[in-house]
Amino acid sequence: MNNKSVVVIGHGMVGHRFVEALRARDRETAQWRVTVLCEEALPAYDRVGLSSYVGSWDAKELALAGNDYPGDELVDLRVGEGAASIDKAARTVTTTTGEVLAYDALVMATGSYAFVPPVPGHDSDGCFVYRTLDDLDGIRARAERAGQGAVGVVVGGGLLGLEAANALKLMGMTPHVVEYNPRLMPAQVDEGGGVVLERLVTALGLVVHTAVSTSSITEGPEGISVELSDGTVLDAAVLVFSAGVRPRDQLARDAGLDVAERGGILTDLGCRTSDPDVYAIGECAAVEGRCYGLVAPGYTTAEIVADRMLGGAAEFPGADLSTKLKLMGVDVASFGDAHGQTPGALEVVLSDAAKGTYAKLVLSDDAKTLLGGILVGDASAYSSLRPLVGRELPGDPASLISPAGEKPGAGSLPDDAEVCSCNGVTKGAICGAIADGACDIAAVKACTNAGTTCGGCLPTVKALLASSGVVMSKALCEHFAQSRAELFEIVQATGTRTFSALIAKYGKGSGCDICKPVVASILASTDSDHILHRSQASLQDTNDHFLANIQKNGTYSVVPRMPGGECTPEQLIVIGEVARDFGLYTKVTGGQRIDLFGARVEQLPAIWKRLVDAGMESGQAYGKSLRTVKSCVGSTWCRYGVQDSVGMAVNLENRYRGLRSPHKLKFGVSGCARECAEARGKDVGIIATENGWNLYVGGNGGQSPKHAQLLAGGLDDETLVRYIDRYLMFYIRTADRLQRTAPWVEALDGGLDHLKEVVCEDSLGIAAELEAAMAKHVDGYRDEWAGVLEDPEKLSRFVSFVNAPEEADPTVAFDESGVRKVPVLIGMPAILTARE
Repeated sequence: MNNKSVVVIGHGMVGHRFVEALRARDRETAQWRVTVLCEEALPAYDRVGLSSYVGSWDAKELALAGNDYPGDELVDLRVGEGAASIDKAARTVTTTTGEVLAYDALVMATGSYAFVPPVPGHDSDGCFVYRTLDDLDGIRARAERAGQGAVGVVVGGGLLGLEAANALKLMGMTPHVVEYNPRLMPAQVDEGGGVVLERLVTALGLVVHTAVSTSSITEGPEGISVELSDGTVLDAAVLVFSAGVRPRDQLARDAGLDVAERGGILTDLGCRTSDPDVYAIGECAAVEGRCYGLVAPGYTTAEIVADRMLGGAAEFPGADLSTKLKLMGVDVASFGDAHGQTPGALEVVLSDAAKGTYAKLVLSDDAKTLLGGILVGDASAYSSLRPLVGRELPGDPASLISPAGEKPGAGSLPDDAEVCSCNGVTKGAICGAIADGACDIAAVKACTNAGTTCGGCLPTVKALLASSGVVMSKALCEHFAQSRAELFEIVQATGTRTFSALIAKYGKGSGCDICKPVVASILASTDSDHILHRSQASLQDTNDHFLANIQKNGTYSVVPRMPGGECTPEQLIVIGEVARDFGLYTKVTGGQRIDLFGARVEQLPAIWKRLVDAGMESGQAYGKSLRTVKSCVGSTWCRYGVQDSVGMAVNLENRYRGLRSPHKLKFGVSGCARECAEARGKDVGIIATENGWNLYVGGNGGQSPKHAQLLAGGLDDETLVRYIDRYLMFYIRTADRLQRTAPWVEALDGGLDHLKEVVCEDSLGIAAELEAAMAKHVDGYRDEWAGVLEDPEKLSRFVSFVNAPEEADPTVAFDESGVRKVPVLIGMPAILTARE
């Protein structure tokens, strides 16, 4: 059979999608033979996930599945070979190697290029764009030469600009973002959302310059000098341009194809250009004059052309420009008519500056139909709201974005609601796949392509699976099919000590903000390496990265350990002096410690140097680990006390300090049945009796308080500690991610009775192993802050930014009588039409 020939120019995500779509539909008839020209050194990779390359530096992790078309004799992939020219009359393409290829159809998938503003000095050494793996390799080399804490400037505060800034931060640099508009991400968020977003990213180490432009770039012996339009001069090591993209249409222009007024290869709704044998897809295509810079509409154009080439009549239906991202732990999402441009549109806004959240819904003039929305700080409602765009709301608008409000479930969506906008997959298609036997996320993905691009729809897919009665997989995330408990066993059995080694052998991809912290915790629970030791540092979240709790205003809290609430007078004096000298707010906590609030990142080492010198240690207030062991004064002082509760609390806190676990742990030790330490509200509660200690487990505070349950009674000191060792290590080994002890005990097969058998009767024969693991932790414990102060490399992480405030936080103040004033947050625009 004589195959027709199609040449595809470009092998990005959209070009690859076209080849997959065409071959899938043409598998049996084999009408087309495909030649793909890939000018990059690597075949198609996930450009949307480009930032995940930072840290792993393994390009294979970004490779798109099947990008080399193994075993397909009808696909000729030419890596490192691009197109030099097109001859429409002869229907040929001349490649960069000089070969002339004839075609029956030509598909332009040339994508776009990063726009570089014509700023004087824009071509200086040290200036980059953020587009390809080669770009990131160049930025990395420059950052490594500059060293930790060097300034990196990103020109452009849009979605890609913030991605680039995050990449610089992950490389150890101090990123500055320069945005011409008065707010970050102006295409996605409005003024109110921009204010909250700027506060959030600033708190995480980004320095933001809005409503300014770049005037000039001067190259010097130590780097580059960047002058802004407001006169600010930034001495930087790296500058990254992320000021937008432009369609790569020069090849089409040279061939005489029509282009749109604002650039891009002009096509009709069938993605056909002015030459009927030439199509354009993706970011280079201007469908009826408009280019789309997102992958979802690009995939749509690829599917349309595949359909057209096989005799179909598909047309471009328009594009969903919804976006959702999680940057440095900050959620941002926008969907539909986010800016309320529809005539008569109404807005409902809930803004909580204290919590760092902003939510807006745009409604029709009768307040019944959802037109769009913006979510900043918490985008958990995105997956349920986005499919409702253009539909009547199921309830009160404010309740849909209120933390306490009732959210619409996936089951309430109509079958034609689009769940996966990237791939145009409806609820009906997903439910159909489930009915046909797709019983987990991976199977639904394979059947429908839902969740295979950005993954934002996966919560809804999971909800649909659950509502269909499917038993959900316990996989940790998309990158590990194993549960947290299974990964723990793998790490312990194999001695694996790095995330990269673990995911290479037992997972896939490059990891995410779910699995990385979990693996970091597992590594810390199975060894005594410092959490900022080498590659482990890049896995930590913000709190663990700086060994301090970040507060709502971007400063950090300092919490020295006070075992059992004990503290010497000398240590109290040092705490007071530190608070005075650094202008910190102090508060005695419910856990019988003293918190010091308002410290900046660069102050943390100096503060901790004084506390460590006074004999104090980190209180681990930032970690998923033991927080406090609360105690009453017990028999030492109280006339009712029957046991030394303080002494026991001190011993237990010193034994289990630094113990990393699936979630935080709190203890309480009461010296008698009057329960002044509130032990039965703790993960581990100990209550003294005349016959010994009673041990309670599985009590938690928080949103769903649970009373601890009696595990064993009348215990001597040695047996009590042995049982706690076993209980904690069994929990650490078997609990799910972020599962506190109360739901863990409830979820155990056999519940408390099974736990008693394991801990007290050694029914599984693992008691000695659990005790040995705890002994290893106790012997290997090292105060984390002492470890930082002794290591120059770790100390270099505690850098701030050039315009950090030099004075104490003004939101924490006291009046003349010493009473703390209520903080007043300023700067939020008066645009709120509804408030929580």
